[in-house]
Amino acid sequence: MLFLPAATTVSVDDRSEKWLEAFHRGDRATLEQCYREHFETVARAVGTVLGGVERESAIHEFFARLIAEPGMRRSFQGGALGSWLWTSARRSALDVARAGRREREVLADLEAEPRSHAAGPDVEEMEAQRTIEEFRSGPLPQRWARVFEVRFLRGLSQREAAAELGMRRTTLAYQELRIRHLLRRFILSRERR
Repeated sequence: MLFLPAATTVSVDDRSEKWLEAFHRGDRATLEQCYREHFETVARAVGTVLGGVERESAIHEFFARLIAEPGMRRSFQGGALGSWLWTSARRSALDVARAGRREREVLADLEAEPRSHAAGPDVEEMEAQRTIEEFRSGPLPQRWARVFEVRFLRGLSQREAAAELGMRRTTLAYQELRIRHLLRRFILSRERR
């Protein structure tokens, strides 16, 4: 049973109008119950696509979005909440996997590209440096600047970066995931200009 304020008891299985309204408006008790009852469902769905630290980060990112984004909650219109969560979480995990794959492809292309620095930095390199500086001084929160430096600019592994920064690897992975999200949005906004 799910307990809502004002002593209104609404069965999660009913998916009554009151429960759905509470879910859509982001009622804390409703979302907490959803998290408690469906964490394993979301974890299994994400686990079909991602593993390890990426899996853990994607699970928490999914629930964070569910709590923060009313539009996401409103896309559930009733019925089997577990099925909707499974499908939504799996799609979210696929997006994370695709983004990671694209990022690895771009990095591989950049590494394979021959560069001659005899005449000094080229225009593309200067533009990349300007983009990095704009990202650092704009959307990148200062508290994540060191993670950005060691993982994205210096290219240390997660283990090496976590050791150097004196933080848990899972914390580093979460911050890295958030930085990737911010960087992706920043790059896309620049492309639209």
